[in-house]
Amino acid sequence: MDKFLQAAIDEAKKGLAEGGIPIGSVLVLDGEIVGRGHNQRVQKGSAVLHAEMDCLENSGRIKAADYKRATLYSTLSPCDMCSGSVLLYGIPKVVVGENRTFCGPEEYVRSRGVELEVVDNEECYQLMQTFIQNNPALWNEDIGE
Repeated sequence: MDKFLQAAIDEAKKGLAEGGIPIGSVLVLDGEIVGRGHNQRVQKGSAVLHAEMDCLENSGRIKAADYKRATLYSTLSPCDMCSGSVLLYGIPKVVVGENRTFCGPEEYVRSRGVELEVVDNEECYQLMQTFIQNNPALWNEDIGE
């Protein structure tokens, strides 16, 4: 398995262990992880700390030219907000662990020139399925249902 997707899965598991939603993300620049994050809406009572947003926040200030060489990994297909951040910062590639549980605006992101690779990783899928089965109300809150 890709070591960067594995790092995102590790972040998802960290979030789950903290009582949160098991979605993780890492930002990779020049073969190195420069930021990690996991969904922290529950843990921090946040409206915006999805895994990708937490990851970007933890990456700190990065030059625009560096974002344009980066790859964002996420265990779940990024939502509208997180996809918007990808477009805002000009991140050219997103690797998605799975999009069966939730599929963000993938075609729109592709239409804007982003390379979007869906791995369909079974561990990412199972993490979400187990979580949703055990916490349906929390999941529906997270996706705005």
